[in-house]
Amino acid sequence: MKDNPNKSVIKWLLTGCFLIFLMVVIGGITRLTESGLSMVDWNLFMGSVPPLSEQDWIETFNQYKQYPEYQKVNFHFSLEEFKAIFFWEYLHRLIGRLIGIVFIVPFVFFLIKKKLSKSLIKECLVILFMGAFQGFLGWWMVKSGLIDNPDVSHYRLATHLITAFLTFAYTFWVALKLMYKDEREDVPFMRKVLVVLLLLVIVQIIYGAFVAGLNAGFVMNTWPKMGDQWIADSVTTMEPFFLNFVDGIGGVQFVHRYLALLVVGLVLILLLRANKYNLTKRQQSGLKGLLVVVFVQFLLGIFTLLYAVPIVLGVAHQIGAFLLLGVIVFTLNSFRKEA
Repeated sequence: MKDNPNKSVIKWLLTGCFLIFLMVVIGGITRLTESGLSMVDWNLFMGSVPPLSEQDWIETFNQYKQYPEYQKVNFHFSLEEFKAIFFWEYLHRLIGRLIGIVFIVPFVFFLIKKKLSKSLIKECLVILFMGAFQGFLGWWMVKSGLIDNPDVSHYRLATHLITAFLTFAYTFWVALKLMYKDEREDVPFMRKVLVVLLLLVIVQIIYGAFVAGLNAGFVMNTWPKMGDQWIADSVTTMEPFFLNFVDGIGGVQFVHRYLALLVVGLVLILLLRANKYNLTKRQQSGLKGLLVVVFVQFLLGIFTLLYAVPIVLGVAHQIGAFLLLGVIVFTLNSFRKEA
């Protein structure tokens, strides 16, 4: 990248990728510490300033008391306990605002300096739209937990999470195209399987959000069986049948478990078939990295389940999903057809 004319743009995009990663990590901690409903309003600019005085804290706490989470779950909370959960949600939103600044200000600068090609301008506008939409989805998600049920909709949680992952993936893809502008070698079979793997991992991430949103990781904490069964009775108790796999605790855990095996299987197929092709060093590195990350993530998933989602393992498992998506994007990019 030393002599790359797009070096400054690449650094900007990779900085954005890192901040999205940080946002996802803090979001995971926010979810696992049940801090996400501690901020009950949304102000784009004024909301960036936390309570500064004791009176400010009391007023903010009194606002929180008007909503279901306090009234039904945390009615025993002291002001100090409220401050602890407020911290994570505040930090999560603050990083979101920082991401907006980091993407918008340099974009305008590069636009003025004419450092962006027409195609790159379009790609950056897509990134900016995805980032803005992600911010909207965050508040849309929080609102679902401020009405009657003191928990956010698992559908909205999944939408919010997968949009963050996709924003990262697209931003990383654009950066990689600039970094390796002419370094690619299309192998149709490998590319097609990687596309299937990418789609499968996206579905798996969505189901990970379903598991989190429905607290499905706190039941059937055994592996490889679900309790003493391969398919637990709770997987098929709802009517109509399909609701088991989007609304049922047993059903979403079942899908998340077995999709993981399918992901690992596809990665093994890629590695076995790779020996038949004369691959570039970047392609080989991507496939090796994919093998390592998928097995680490698979093991993290098992231990997260066995220990009933402790915060450290829960966050590590979410980081693993992020890294897995990143490695897939890196590897797929090395097999891309277009310039």
